[in-house]
Amino acid sequence: MPIAGVSRSGDDRTVTLLEKLVMTSLKRELPTRADALQVLAGEDELVDVVAAAFKVRREFFGRRVKLNTIVNLKSGLCPEDCAYCSQRLGSTADILKYSWIDSVEAAQLAGDAVAAGVKRVCLVASGRGPGDRDIRRVESVIGAIKDEHPQVEICVCLGLLQAGQAERLRAAGAYAYSHNLNTSEQRYGDICTTHTYGDRVETLQRAARGGLSPCSGAIFGMGESDDEIVDLAFALRELDPDSVPVNFLIPFEGTPLGGRWELTPERCLRILALFRFCFPDVEVRLAGGREIHLRGLQVLALHVANSIFLGDYLTSEGQPGADDLQLIADAGFTVEGLDHTTSPDVRHDLVTPRRRGAGTSPRRDA
Repeated sequence: MPIAGVSRSGDDRTVTLLEKLVMTSLKRELPTRADALQVLAGEDELVDVVAAAFKVRREFFGRRVKLNTIVNLKSGLCPEDCAYCSQRLGSTADILKYSWIDSVEAAQLAGDAVAAGVKRVCLVASGRGPGDRDIRRVESVIGAIKDEHPQVEICVCLGLLQAGQAERLRAAGAYAYSHNLNTSEQRYGDICTTHTYGDRVETLQRAARGGLSPCSGAIFGMGESDDEIVDLAFALRELDPDSVPVNFLIPFEGTPLGGRWELTPERCLRILALFRFCFPDVEVRLAGGREIHLRGLQVLALHVANSIFLGDYLTSEGQPGADDLQLIADAGFTVEGLDHTTSPDVRHDLVTPRRRGAGTSPRRDA
């Protein structure tokens, strides 16, 4: 049976946009710019777009969902002025601010997450980029986690890397380095003036050359056009990341983008579908802002993305872990790496606790 949107007339067959996108993605080829823009334009029914994206997701990832968690090693007081960030220079957002947590606490937080089925632990610290002392601290944290959980993937996110730092992190046991492009090159100056789009590209390239798996994605809901979304997706494809987080703006009061609520659940799902078509065999991770923007349609997002964060984000609360695990089970998906014979009721006990530094996510009616 043809996918939704394909019509037949006798022996004639009209290939629709969605079927073309599926066929292109299954060959690991990039869609044309015109086709990519059509995904966002809204001419096809949303359910058909999701169904087409699911065909690609299922081919490469089955019904598995990879769980990730964030350990916020250092919060607030960042000298950079990224307009979307609650930790930015000049932010008055109501968040906790603290210096480096020790390796014992970090390892405990990571261990709790691993018990919940988390496969990747993301170690994050605010700032422009790490100095030598910072790298030593992170090396200690990585060692403490790997001693207890040698199987877990450790992803590090410390800002702009200097020469040789990626190699040190890799030698310490890190698997990946995360550094989002966030928005298109032509818009970058609108959201940040203290570093450039090119600085971010250079860091990703350094991470890859240093033996770390590159992780890079975006934040949407900052006023970007359809053309700019496609520009960013295509630019990321050229960088060839192994994982692509898709964030939706959490509009913190006290930041330049506070109060900006331009996303709808449908818009978020169309963006996710575009990224699945552009990254068919790459981990597409549903990241920050999913709860407040997708709302009741989070389950549809699981049919497109194959990876999510479990627990809290950097400075805001996520959905309770038990709710995420129930969502996955109810949708007929399985947690990657977790014992699939474990019942959903048992999995409810394996949840990450609220972590130091997580505040309350803003709500549309706040």
